[in-house]
Amino acid sequence: MSRFTVTVRVPASTSNCGAGFDTLGLALSLYNRVTLTRCEGTVPRGERESDHRAQEMVVETADAFHAETGRAAAGFSYRIEGEVPPARGLGSSITVIGGVLAGLNFLHDAGLSRHQLVELGTRLEGHPDNASAGILGGFCVARCDPHSGGYLGVVRFELPEELAFVVVSPALEMLTKAARGVLPASLPYFDAVKSINSATYLVAAFASGDYEKLRHAVFDTMHEPYRLPRIPGGRAAIDAGVAAGGLTGWLSGSGSSVLCVSHRAQAGQVVQAMQSAFTAQGVGSEARILFSDNRGLVIESQPV
Repeated sequence: MSRFTVTVRVPASTSNCGAGFDTLGLALSLYNRVTLTRCEGTVPRGERESDHRAQEMVVETADAFHAETGRAAAGFSYRIEGEVPPARGLGSSITVIGGVLAGLNFLHDAGLSRHQLVELGTRLEGHPDNASAGILGGFCVARCDPHSGGYLGVVRFELPEELAFVVVSPALEMLTKAARGVLPASLPYFDAVKSINSATYLVAAFASGDYEKLRHAVFDTMHEPYRLPRIPGGRAAIDAGVAAGGLTGWLSGSGSSVLCVSHRAQAGQVVQAMQSAFTAQGVGSEARILFSDNRGLVIESQPV
């Protein structure tokens, strides 16, 4: 078999964005790169020692691709490199899933559109927020079938570099599956109404370009009240970031990262305040000032 190599760059993403549970996603300027090299055999294998979760994800993604396209399974090696930390609520899983899907699509010349890649990614992830943002880029409002949960489409728009997204990740892993386990089976009716109000207003503020309307816009009863208490300093960090000049903030995905939106000029003071809140709880953290990635995944290198 001829050997071909392709590298796909996939951005990190923040999802939920407050009360937009399993619906809102935003691509961020932090990246992983997935390199696939076709080789003999039928089973994917890592070029470097990788964790068991990554291997399972790659195999499951390749199986889904082959089933969807009808292409015969072909062996490939893979390498995952980059800056997106795992289990921190920044969409690391879709960087792998999206990278493998796009890489196989390219190598097999399968012709899947980006929206078909999002549909496949949603099936694998179980929700479309990170899948749409990581693959398409920008701010994404994804629509799902109310019965099957399948991806139906997305409304997306780009955000300017005037807006900074200050992300602080404490030294604490938070697996999505475990974080979903703390959510309640039902919510009081008017608590749900309050979250709907907040989520729709947040989207309208981003879409309008009147970013001052983001101030204190996030109010969530869907997931943050159950997940944030598991992250020492998480609530305090968001509050401190807003007090220091941030417009609003939320728990990124299922955590453990927290995020504040700010004007670019205030980002430095926001990040200092957020990290100080974690330090006060005796929790170490890593901070990043990021911007919207409006391109989504990119094929960086072609087969040779």
